[in-house]
Amino acid sequence: MKLAVAAGIGLSGGAAFAADMPAPFDKPEEVKIALVRYLSTGDFFQSYLSGVEKQSAALGVDLRVLDSRQDAALQADMVDQAIALGVDGIIIQHGLTESMKAAAQRAVDAGIKVVAFDVNVENDAIPQIEQSDYLLGKLALEQAIKDNGDSFTAGYVYVPGIAPLDRRDVAWKEVKEANPGITEAAMFGTLDNPIANSVANQARSVLQANPNISVVFAPYDEFAKGVKIAVDEAGLSQDIAIYSADVSTADISAMREPDSAWAATVATNPAVVGEVSVRTLALMLAGEDPGKQVVVPPTLITQDFLNEQDVKNMEELGQKMPQFQHADVSVAEWIPLPAR
Repeated sequence: MKLAVAAGIGLSGGAAFAADMPAPFDKPEEVKIALVRYLSTGDFFQSYLSGVEKQSAALGVDLRVLDSRQDAALQADMVDQAIALGVDGIIIQHGLTESMKAAAQRAVDAGIKVVAFDVNVENDAIPQIEQSDYLLGKLALEQAIKDNGDSFTAGYVYVPGIAPLDRRDVAWKEVKEANPGITEAAMFGTLDNPIANSVANQARSVLQANPNISVVFAPYDEFAKGVKIAVDEAGLSQDIAIYSADVSTADISAMREPDSAWAATVATNPAVVGEVSVRTLALMLAGEDPGKQVVVPPTLITQDFLNEQDVKNMEELGQKMPQFQHADVSVAEWIPLPAR
């Protein structure tokens, strides 16, 4: 009999036997799930994958990872590959609505349970897992106004068509409308690999053409890294403040550099989001309803906080911010959590 070790909630004695699990998790080694990825470059996506792997291991299921590396057509093909593999469930991670909508429907038609993280596949049968991207943007912009007042000239890094960025864009539009003193001098952005370097190339030109920019809203950490490269090269680190979304150990290090322009970011722990994605799929496989939207709440992380608390990495951030370690989302007594 397979032993699923549980660290934490609802499982007395610290362990649950597979015999106590609902079908199909009474035979977890026979449960096959696939993670079909669009974006995988950068610390956020490595951490997300780690969370998926750890929660899958805690459940004892067979996980397959299919990585399209930002090839939309290939990602759709990979959903079909997962269907052909006979998986029980699929997590679709990022992607474009137009390329994933039909592929996701094919999986549902094949009787496979599907969840989507940060991609809108426009399907009522598929729960959307998100980190409240709107709130990520809103909290970052509220901090920008707190630090810089409600009248400044901004640069904005944005690539339309990516669900999380589109949701963050709603917050940006609202904040601009509510604060007419905020001027958007330039919008730029790219997802060409390596993303940070590609954005840095754009930011150099933007900053040169718009010397009055004092705030950059870069609501994805790879964007923020790119802007910071350009700001540092131009010697403007004390004249420009960068506000972002997402966080990693590398981001923490960059935010804590002397005179760093990166003032604040708003994030959920990507590993926790990965765990929530697997738990949401597990609930569906067990015949339970996780709801149409599964939201992992975000946390504001300022440069000042990191310096005051001497936070050097993600592990220390979790210790200093307990809400960063675990999200009480898509949990059930029978679902074992990864070891903390």
